[in-house]
Amino acid sequence: MIKSKITTIEAILLVLTIFLTPSILSLPKNLIDTTRSSILINIVYVTIIAVAIAILIFKLLKNFSSYDIIDISEYLGGKCFKSIIGAIFILYFLVSSSILLRNFCECLKMVYYPMTSVVFIILAFIIATCLSSKLGFSTSAKVNVIVLPLLVFSVLFIFFANIKLFSFENVFPILGEGVYNTFITGLGNLGAFTGIIILYFLPPYLKKPEDMKKIAITTTIIAGIYLLFCVAIILFMFRFLLNVDEVMPLYYATRYIEFGDFFQRLESFFLFIWILVITSFVTINIRLSMEIFKKLTNSQNINSLVYSFGLIVFSIAMFPKDYAISKFLESTIYSYWTFGVSFVLGIGILILANLKKRKSAHLPNQKGVLEANE
Repeated sequence: MIKSKITTIEAILLVLTIFLTPSILSLPKNLIDTTRSSILINIVYVTIIAVAIAILIFKLLKNFSSYDIIDISEYLGGKCFKSIIGAIFILYFLVSSSILLRNFCECLKMVYYPMTSVVFIILAFIIATCLSSKLGFSTSAKVNVIVLPLLVFSVLFIFFANIKLFSFENVFPILGEGVYNTFITGLGNLGAFTGIIILYFLPPYLKKPEDMKKIAITTTIIAGIYLLFCVAIILFMFRFLLNVDEVMPLYYATRYIEFGDFFQRLESFFLFIWILVITSFVTINIRLSMEIFKKLTNSQNINSLVYSFGLIVFSIAMFPKDYAISKFLESTIYSYWTFGVSFVLGIGILILANLKKRKSAHLPNQKGVLEANE
């Protein structure tokens, strides 16, 4: 039983952190690379699909009360299957944190610390996230209530502060390279919504589990609107960036913001906000990994393991030899891995578990793990 639970608002902002944080790096440009000038239509299209997926996940989870996907995996395939699925999700959260952290730190090094080894920059983040993770999942959610709005504010500010520089003709041709590329090939942009994975783990932490549907739909819609602003900034400001491997396109946009002679060169302000967001993102991922590990091992106190998990994140982050390899892993192999775990594996488990529950409901004396607990 989880003693400290989170409110609906905290849950919404927690989910949005997982959804939105990758946009700080090259996600907006990667989305544009897929569909070119039709990206705005494509984002609306994939957002509608993502909302449908979120509703499906809610309906599948609804049949299992306040259990998460780890409990459901045990019900579906027993303790061995539960351990395998738990290990996959732990790996998912740790690898996600590591790759994003490595790429962000590489960008920090290029921009501000060219003479500093990326090892020390990553290490500073690891120490901060480990200390934050020791405070518990609910505390991380409460801190996130302050941090996440800053990210949304930063993107909206960049959009409206630069709107005078926009070249709106960049949206033409409206269907980019064609209908097929926009709606079929463009389905790959659904990968921007792989943060939906956190919905599988949310029910046990909610003070009001009945708000799960509201959380799922609200977060997905907000994520879609947010992504529209992100890609619009890049599309309307930097047509030339479509063929350039820019490390942080949104950061590049901040350099054009000016308000008279006094307010210039505001990029440091935005970097500070994004550092807080990255720290929050990694903290949530480490804490979720620890909670899964606790459930798999029936441990009573996992706070002593926080530095071990931090060391794993650090080791994975340092695995790529250089930024080029790390960038390649993020844009190719990692994107397929996250898509498979978030959508295929997660939804597949929920569908099979629901089929098993429906079948067992018609068989006398057939009780699974969840029914026995209930």
